[in-house]
Amino acid sequence: MHRIDGLSKAQRVVVIIALGLALGVVGSYLAGLGGGFDVAFLAHGWTQPLTPAPSGLRDLLTMITWLVLIAVWALGSVRLLRPSSANAASD
Repeated sequence: MHRIDGLSKAQRVVVIIALGLALGVVGSYLAGLGGGFDVAFLAHGWTQPLTPAPSGLRDLLTMITWLVLIAVWALGSVRLLRPSSANAASD
């Protein structure tokens, strides 16, 4: 029995939201290249930082980082929202 099999659908949604927020903090930290995460991301949503815009390779790496984190969130969401093995066996 998997750990998530005992969770209700509402609890699974809460876990997905928490995972998304955690990945958002990690992504913000990584986009700043270790300079700390942007608190404005948490307070105001998607805002532009006060630092100059990065260019070239740094833009590409930032984009790839966010795409990977979004993919992890999407795959985690699919995994958490799929029917539990107990429900699949009874169908």
